[in-house]
Amino acid sequence: MDVSESLKSLYTAPIEQADGTHQITVPEREIAAGTLAEGETYRIALISTDSDTDTTEPDPDHELDHTEHQLEYDGPPVTEGEHRDVEIKHLVDQGDGIAKVEHGYVVIVPNTNVGDCVTVEIQQVRENVAFAAVVDHTL
Repeated sequence: MDVSESLKSLYTAPIEQADGTHQITVPEREIAAGTLAEGETYRIALISTDSDTDTTEPDPDHELDHTEHQLEYDGPPVTEGEHRDVEIKHLVDQGDGIAKVEHGYVVIVPNTNVGDCVTVEIQQVRENVAFAAVVDHTL
């Protein structure tokens, strides 16, 4: 998967309607981490989670209070070369798997399916997303 070096952030947020407009709320942790700055303009891309390949339901009990964690933030929870056991929860339109680790940090894993439990090697780490390759499918 080719991802532009200009990718600043990757997170999940609902689209909300208010006064005839639609809004996407930026999580406070994105500002606290210095990834995005208030008052700046950014280009965004939206990836639907309503595809046929996404068979998971949101878990309302699993939502994190990000304001509680924003002061503790000291960078991504993964490092390049690290091996992690993850479960693929979603697929993006291009077919790459999405797993989440601590604090909702996103790991993108090509050649996986929803429900796969795999061991991955973290290959590239960015402030809000990492890219990994499968090293073992037998979890």
